[in-house]
Amino acid sequence: MQVTVSRISPVILELQIEIPADTVKTEVDKAYTNLAKKAHVKGFRPGKAPRSVLSHLYGPQVQNDVANNIVNTTLPQVLTEKNVTPINTPEVEAGKVDSKETFSYKARFEVSPEIESVTYEGFELTRPQAEITDAMVDEQIERIRQSLATLKAPEPARPAQSGDIVVIDFTLSVDGKEIKDGGGQGVQLELGSKQVLPELDAGITGKNVGDKFEVTAQFPDRHPREDFRDKPGVFAITINEIKEKVLPNLDDEFAKDVGQFQTLVELRADVHTRLQKSAKDQVDTAIAEQIVEKLNEANPVEVPPSLVQQQCKLMETQILQQARRAGQPITQEQWASLHGAIHADAEKKVRAGLLMAHIAKTLEIKVTDEDLEKGIAELAEETGKNVAKVRAEYREKGKRDILIGMILEDKILDLLEGKSKIVDAAPAADLPAGTSEAKDSPEASGESTETANT
Repeated sequence: MQVTVSRISPVILELQIEIPADTVKTEVDKAYTNLAKKAHVKGFRPGKAPRSVLSHLYGPQVQNDVANNIVNTTLPQVLTEKNVTPINTPEVEAGKVDSKETFSYKARFEVSPEIESVTYEGFELTRPQAEITDAMVDEQIERIRQSLATLKAPEPARPAQSGDIVVIDFTLSVDGKEIKDGGGQGVQLELGSKQVLPELDAGITGKNVGDKFEVTAQFPDRHPREDFRDKPGVFAITINEIKEKVLPNLDDEFAKDVGQFQTLVELRADVHTRLQKSAKDQVDTAIAEQIVEKLNEANPVEVPPSLVQQQCKLMETQILQQARRAGQPITQEQWASLHGAIHADAEKKVRAGLLMAHIAKTLEIKVTDEDLEKGIAELAEETGKNVAKVRAEYREKGKRDILIGMILEDKILDLLEGKSKIVDAAPAADLPAGTSEAKDSPEASGESTETANT
């Protein structure tokens, strides 16, 4: 067997493999012997059909089976001998099978690029500053308070105002035609929440229970429904109920209702701690993103397309999940505009991963049992699960490998951060709104008011 290795690009290898004629003949003879035992040929008893007849009836099938068998047998052997690990499934181009001639085939596949060295020292990074203020704590406390509000009809009855929950029936007409699936019964809207079209919000404000009226609203040019885009819609509305929020008092009893707190002071301290952790996570993420960017700039190695495609799919799935949670479906036009940015970001992430793997190998950075225990403890704290339960979950090989990969990446990022020049940015005036909504915050247990996605 002769093997020729050709590097088509830094990440694509092609193997030209030639099998001797005597090996081919052996495989062909074996294939016909096996075929004769089970083939049912009219006019011949089982196993007695001449090879010439079998060749006439099954020749192409035998050639295909022999070619597949030779490839499946020899290719893994060649990959082992050449110490080559394909990233994707090899594309095989097989030649013709003839028992009197050699058989050759080509196998093309992606591999990791050959990285001789990585530049990773002396990066200039900027560390964002995020100071947690009393106002931020107050804002988070108010969010929790809003989530624990109860609803009741105003006494005495009054017109709807901002902050009220209004229950309506409505129909919708566009271009003079009623949209069958465009209406709703018993739909709840929170006025002033910016969750509905502004014309609807303004049109309902000031109305009373039992009022029937029409509101014309302009749909945006990026509305999820193409037939609504940039068109006026006429809503025929009936107000069924008006409810106002009754907020709990900010006292120790409120703190007890929120969670395991005895006083409002304890609750405020807990919120402050959570905001600090969220802010630190944001800072760490910002530093990591800068390191990934700098690694890419300093080491422009080519990356395997299949790995980039896998990363793209992962990122697209995450974006879709976030959009669903936010109740904001992504249109085809938005996907089209996002595609280039997602692909570019995926390529950077893959390249950084390959570079960090090389750094880990070169510097012999490994994940110890102590590192794993620390990682499991942190996961338990973040998820609120028992440490023993988390440890049991991560005994599975797949999950354990993922955890090891995350810990190893963190260790390398810490190393690179320590070898970088970091400048502190000026403190931000305000923390991003999302910072105060940690997934494990006390308000997560509160009930949210249902609103219409109109």
